[in-house]
Amino acid sequence: MMDGSFVLPGDEVGSLEEFVPGDYTYARGGMIFATTAGLVKVDPKTRSASVIPKTNPPVKLIQGDIVVGEVIDLKDSLVIVSLAFKKGHEDRPISDEEATIHISNVRNSYVKDLRSLFSLRDILKAKIVDERQMRLSTGDEDLGVIKAYCNRCLTGLMKKDGKLVCPNCGNNETRKMSSAYGLGEV
Repeated sequence: MMDGSFVLPGDEVGSLEEFVPGDYTYARGGMIFATTAGLVKVDPKTRSASVIPKTNPPVKLIQGDIVVGEVIDLKDSLVIVSLAFKKGHEDRPISDEEATIHISNVRNSYVKDLRSLFSLRDILKAKIVDERQMRLSTGDEDLGVIKAYCNRCLTGLMKKDGKLVCPNCGNNETRKMSSAYGLGEV
């Protein structure tokens, strides 16, 4: 294929003898094929053949990405999160993708009980530490819960003197809060 040619998913992009597979491509049987509709892009420096999408492809999640999601389950040593979007791609929701935060990746110190740091329906910001296993970390100061709801009355909790207080029923709760808690920003 020529640089700039339009391809569809499954179309041949080049051969493994000439190029290495780049973005939105895969290799099979010595050839490189497109995974999405778009334009072929050959990089002479890296000898890679990629496809520049001309559709709206799903967001690709890689190690180091910051994601936002909702806590959907808590186990003894795992928080299960339904991912909503990747930072920088807020307009492209992530659908049907779940991730986990192991108790060892919650913060940079010992964690005895996950339920004192997370609760169902919490909205949190985390970093992908393993994209294959979809494992997350909230260890950094800016990572953690960015929105939490009262476990008694489901009202949004307000940050007050480093603690979370329910403005409706006065309940006090603790979370592994992001430094951006309640600011409405990712």
